[in-house]
Amino acid sequence: DRQWIHVDADRAARESPFGGTIAHGFYTLALASRLLRDAVGSIDGARIGINYGLNKVRFPAPLPTGSRVRGRCTLQRIDAVDGGVQATWSVLVERDGSAKPCCAAEWLVRYYL
Repeated sequence: DRQWIHVDADRAARESPFGGTIAHGFYTLALASRLLRDAVGSIDGARIGINYGLNKVRFPAPLPTGSRVRGRCTLQRIDAVDGGVQATWSVLVERDGSAKPCCAAEWLVRYYL
């Protein structure tokens, strides 16, 4: 995405309501995979984990370029599926200094045993 709010620092400083460039929302969402792995690690007994999809995704606050982020991952539920389990994760991507998360997602991951 080449939209100026992501790539043109001068214009973003002048015209953006965010005061500078921000990360693309889908880039922020893509961080969820790494943040979940860092927070949870591997699942004992699982041969493989598969991204099954998302129920909800929101971007409540911008993620300014160069910000420090952290993930807050909470297991909401586990359901049996053929050959394994499906986990529903609440994943928040938060940035230092912001009261609101940059991304809030409900993510489904299937773990095959």
